[in-house]
Amino acid sequence: MSIDDHMAAAPPLPQGIRTSIGIPGLDGIWGGGLIPGRLYLVEGAPGAGKTTLGLQFLLEGRARGERGLFITLSETAEELEAVAVSHGWSLNGIDLFELTSAENLSSPDREMTLLHPWEVELGETMKLITEEADRTTPTRVVFDSVSELRLLAEEPLRFRRQVLALKQFFAGRKATVLLLDELTSNSNGRDLQLLSLSHGVIRLERLTLDFGAPHRRLEIMKMRGSTYREGWHDYVVRTGGIEAFPTLIAAEHVVPFISEPVPSGVAELDALLDKGPLRGTSTLVTGPSGSGKSTLALQYVWAAAERGEHCVIYEFDERVGTLLTRSAKLGLDLQPHIETGIVALRQVDPAQIAPGEFAHIIRKEVEEKAARLVVIDSLNGYLSAMAQEKQLVLRMHELLSYLNQQGVLTLLLNPQHGAFSGSQSSLELSYLADTVVLLQFFEANGRVRKALSIIKNRGGAHEDRIREYRIDAHGLRVGEPLTGFRGVLTGTPAYIGPLLEERSVQGA
Repeated sequence: MSIDDHMAAAPPLPQGIRTSIGIPGLDGIWGGGLIPGRLYLVEGAPGAGKTTLGLQFLLEGRARGERGLFITLSETAEELEAVAVSHGWSLNGIDLFELTSAENLSSPDREMTLLHPWEVELGETMKLITEEADRTTPTRVVFDSVSELRLLAEEPLRFRRQVLALKQFFAGRKATVLLLDELTSNSNGRDLQLLSLSHGVIRLERLTLDFGAPHRRLEIMKMRGSTYREGWHDYVVRTGGIEAFPTLIAAEHVVPFISEPVPSGVAELDALLDKGPLRGTSTLVTGPSGSGKSTLALQYVWAAAERGEHCVIYEFDERVGTLLTRSAKLGLDLQPHIETGIVALRQVDPAQIAPGEFAHIIRKEVEEKAARLVVIDSLNGYLSAMAQEKQLVLRMHELLSYLNQQGVLTLLLNPQHGAFSGSQSSLELSYLADTVVLLQFFEANGRVRKALSIIKNRGGAHEDRIREYRIDAHGLRVGEPLTGFRGVLTGTPAYIGPLLEERSVQGA
């Protein structure tokens, strides 16, 4: 079973058979789907995707042989058709009841009625809607939108009575109803009448960021007699419809695995970490730009690929082509492994992806392709995909917990501020990582050199001495401890003893 199937599926609940809403990931958030024969409220601001959600709900019913009815007071049939075409859909087989002044769309598979809602009383409008429902006998109904019905009612008490009458009418016919409601900036909050009458309530929210694509999220506010996933969940609207990403809960994804060291292929480097970091742990590689963080990660990826283990690199910063060219020059040619599918190299645009979607992509790689090593390069790029920095630590904690419980080794690359200072990144994640590797520049004898040290290793013993390392055509090489210097980590070391210039790195 794929992760999408797993997200759509849910354990059977006392209510019995559920109705799928037709949106990947959303059924799992609802608690397995909608309870048939109930009335649900979908509320959100313009552009949040309410109409798209309603159409997907009816299309899912059509695919299952159920009849659907779309009642519209706010959009014309041409507008609905345009929405469907933009997603590559056909609305044939779905009944449209249009209460606008637009012209009728002729279709052999669909009958439509034209009315002017402002020319008739509310009671007559409701009567015509129920007559259309009796004629078409739908099992799925979408009402877009109740804002127009509220305007016709004029009074809250009258509006509530009409909605209650609609609820009872469709409940008697075992039809599942979605009421779409607009949340506008000049409204006085949510309509408590609708919230109290609805069996379930879902809210769609669209957040406009300073740069990049908007961030969309949804919340199940209410679901009578059923469990559901509380809190906010990311979703996207793209060609093909809406896709939702349930918030990752690591405790639900525990699998048994053998916690063993993961070697890098460089004996001197493995010796620093007692044969290597353990599976099911995370390693933070931190250091200034150019200090070799990506190269060190590529060394682990190349060694794992040589063993036949599936690896995936999520590249936020560097262009994929540049990374491949550089790795080949270091003797770490990943192209053959990419062609065989052992290594997956994913370019990620932080301005176009939500954190929930990123976690979903990683889950697919782990659960469907058995990824054993994941590299995130870098955390700064991941941070750029967040609407609020405060949420990053919580999301990253859950993501790392999930990967750890799947037996995956995770390498997190975290740039420091400045090329030669010892200042850390503004985001402190070292306490989340099981292992921390610090890379640093230092100057000696008129040369810029690199130092490597292990700050911590929860998985076992580690060497506490600082070693020089070098990256050249021979790859990554780790040398002897820097016993001739003091203050290497500050970037301005003091010479306190003899330094063997050409033997400080083995093989130099």
